[in-house]
Amino acid sequence: MPVFHNFRTAFKKALPTRETLAHITWLRPVAHHLIQPHLWRLQRESVARGVAIGTFWAFVIPLGQTFVAAAHCVWWRGNIPAAAVMTMLTNPLTFGFWLWLAYPVGQLFLGEGLLEQPLPDSSWTQNLQDVGAPVLLGMGIFGVGGGVLSYGLVKLGWRMRVAIRRHRSNAGQSTPT
Repeated sequence: MPVFHNFRTAFKKALPTRETLAHITWLRPVAHHLIQPHLWRLQRESVARGVAIGTFWAFVIPLGQTFVAAAHCVWWRGNIPAAAVMTMLTNPLTFGFWLWLAYPVGQLFLGEGLLEQPLPDSSWTQNLQDVGAPVLLGMGIFGVGGGVLSYGLVKLGWRMRVAIRRHRSNAGQSTPT
């Protein structure tokens, strides 16, 4: 597991801390909100909220997701580092894939045929409009669905982790004499 340990160490170094956020000049007007300790603690509910917030904003807007997610973490009392990590679902390398996948999902929900393509002789603005609605709807579905799903998975995973720890603890204590 040294590879995981090295990744975790490098990842912790890359994430900003509360103190570094407090000293950024343009964040000073809102820094007192961002450095609240409950937004940085690893608690079940705040991590689940942070993951859901980050997942939602990763799909809903293409740029600046981390800042918007951090602002919503203050409002919804979510874990800021968890939200920041989840916004990386849609990075510049993967965003095209998500847009490509959102198109058929949006078409499916709009009731359009999956094989319909914009006509090549129409204007590029009409093509953009024809593609835009299904893509926006698909990304919205990914955002809402991903947020709800990730919230539930974090809560379930945390509960399972606690149950496993209790089971191991009880198994170690119940040795016959």
